[in-house]
Amino acid sequence: QVQLVESGGGLVQAGGSLRLSCAASRSIFGINTMGWFRQAPGKERELVAAITIGGSTDYADSVKGRFTIAKDNARATVYLQMNSLKPEDTAVYYCNKRSASIYHYWGQGTQVTVSS
Repeated sequence: QVQLVESGGGLVQAGGSLRLSCAASRSIFGINTMGWFRQAPGKERELVAAITIGGSTDYADSVKGRFTIAKDNARATVYLQMNSLKPEDTAVYYCNKRSASIYHYWGQGTQVTVSS
């Protein structure tokens, strides 16, 4: 059974930081490149960061240098450290395998709101 539980979101002022966590089931965590996605109101969901099984990372240009993705294999948990947050980072953040589509299971996400 697939499980994805995101947490760590909240309200923060511009320039602040948040650390998101995603507890994933072993059925998805151990065999896939994992990613953090976000969806702002009225916009499509977008991939912001990804981490391979081997630990290589990739970022969207909009977050490069500000966000860091990491994982704890023992805990099957993926993290997203977000620094220098901007109002345009406001969105619901989700984690999933990088290749996930709308037809796959998604968790409830965690809301991040950045005030100016």
